[in-house]
Amino acid sequence: MSYIYYPGCSAHAGGRAYDESIQAIAPKLGVELKELEDWNCCGATAYMNVNEVLSFSLTARNLALAEKENKPVCTACSACYTNLAKTNVYLHKFPELKAKVDTALAEANLTYNGNVETKHFLDVVVTAIGLDKVKSLVKKPLSGLKVAPYYGCQILRPLSGEKDPENPVMLEQLLEAIGATPTKFALKTWCCGGSLMGTNDAVALRLCRNLLMNAVEDGADVIAVTCPLCQTNLEAFQPRVNAMFGTSFKIPVLYFTQLMGMAFDMPDRSLGLARSIIPLTVRSKPNPEVRA
Repeated sequence: MSYIYYPGCSAHAGGRAYDESIQAIAPKLGVELKELEDWNCCGATAYMNVNEVLSFSLTARNLALAEKENKPVCTACSACYTNLAKTNVYLHKFPELKAKVDTALAEANLTYNGNVETKHFLDVVVTAIGLDKVKSLVKKPLSGLKVAPYYGCQILRPLSGEKDPENPVMLEQLLEAIGATPTKFALKTWCCGGSLMGTNDAVALRLCRNLLMNAVEDGADVIAVTCPLCQTNLEAFQPRVNAMFGTSFKIPVLYFTQLMGMAFDMPDRSLGLARSIIPLTVRSKPNPEVRA
């Protein structure tokens, strides 16, 4: 099973632990990830509001490069996934937009015919690889570990591999496959504030507070995330949330791929666990110290 891997900017910077854990578990899952050569930033969430045509052109350039490889694209960043998938749909749906994007691509001697399928790595694991394969690799089930499954908003809206985007189940199914216990986590598809942390931090901190509170009220020992920006907001800014709201949150926030690697009994270093600000110190049973 082979994919063109689009890492996105975060995978080589703040989300390095995500990339490290993906690279560690992919061979065990039988997945070949070939990084897209000469890829560029997808524009993330901000650029779409600055210049829509240029934003689509940025993402289309990556799709054009991937189309030459004749393989589907896989990405683990939720913003990257949304932009790649959205661009593909919009170029098919709106001929006038495609004409403008084609003009921009022609300046780089590129063309895009709309033949690239894009998947989030979570979707690849659950639907393409399958949970039976995941279960077969588990050596140390995360028994007793209560995990809040946090999808965030971007991998579900407006495009999703889930049957019900408002009530997704892929992450819960995956957590159960590695022996963990997913909590109900009613806010699992709510926004963490995203890049608002850099423009309106008061709003972003309140959104993070709501998510952290929900996870703790559900008795979660750790929050599992699918997006590097969500991970940063929920983990790195816990001290600021505590200072603003008088709380005392200290709950680990890990990528689902790190939890998979833990269940596969892989070394901490290969999973980027040392990069955690708030470490998960117990693998196979609840951590009594992880509470607000």
